[in-house]
Amino acid sequence: MQSLSAFRNALLGWYERHKRDLPWRRTRDPYHIWVSEIMLQQTRVAAVVPYYERFLARFPDARSLAAAPEGEVLAAWAGLGYYSRARNLRKAAAAITEAGGFPRTFDEIRALAGVGDYTAAAIASIAFDLPHAVLDSNVIRVVSRLDNDSSVIEGRTRRRFAQRARQLLDPLRPAAYNQAIMELGATLCLPREPRCLLCPVSRWCEAFGAGTQAELPVRRLRPAAVKLERAVLIIERNGRLLVWRRGDDSARLKGFYELPEPEHLPMAKRGALVGEFRHSITNHQYRFTVHRATVKDVPAGFQWIGKTALGRLPLSTTARKALACAE
Repeated sequence: MQSLSAFRNALLGWYERHKRDLPWRRTRDPYHIWVSEIMLQQTRVAAVVPYYERFLARFPDARSLAAAPEGEVLAAWAGLGYYSRARNLRKAAAAITEAGGFPRTFDEIRALAGVGDYTAAAIASIAFDLPHAVLDSNVIRVVSRLDNDSSVIEGRTRRRFAQRARQLLDPLRPAAYNQAIMELGATLCLPREPRCLLCPVSRWCEAFGAGTQAELPVRRLRPAAVKLERAVLIIERNGRLLVWRRGDDSARLKGFYELPEPEHLPMAKRGALVGEFRHSITNHQYRFTVHRATVKDVPAGFQWIGKTALGRLPLSTTARKALACAE
């Protein structure tokens, strides 16, 4: 690429004028930035903002997070999904507390539970201005289009793109640069309809020049979605709700409370349909119907929980969606 400094200046100038006002961009506190980056893994920005603010209000530092019971942390995280992230946050918070402060090098940050190369680079650059380039899906898209690279995204391609991202990085302004290139991918260099006429670096984009930007990046075909139908039962008695708590049957949802399904309580008498919702996990797409129901005898493993206590419990996302239908 010719005139790398001009490319960087154009990108950074655009970012300063058009960046979104996000709460984690108002701080250089590594703890706050770490929490935001973990929450943003596989989760939309709009969904993260309220969780981020509530989570920091409850756990303002690593010490308070490390000291909290796992169930309380999971309850604060409930609804964001991918719950291993919350467990790893708590585990890493304990390590940070024991070390006496947040790690300040890429390798030390990378060693925290739940932190990969991208997250470590983001925290190191944004919190400490260390020159480590980020490579997430947005940056991959930008880089593939800048170079008009039609290689299928796989391990070898990712390594080449990571090297290219390091070449493009502004080593004097890594915090601003990394946020700028991610912002470009999130707001203009979009997957299906890139807004090239508004792009500040389109003059350096080989795909834009060739008219191939909408075809890039090239990803492996995903397996066809598996569509399934399930039902959830809302059973109430004397102001209390019937629930069960997951154990070792699911490492991902261990400790979370669920509403019963018909196969759990074959003796339950199903009543009115109160709503339905959809829920996706990887390539599985579920359609849940929500029914009120009654039951005479409750088998072992179930418990009655007062409605006022529900907000303090880690409810699964499907349980929350079902209760929202009932409300």
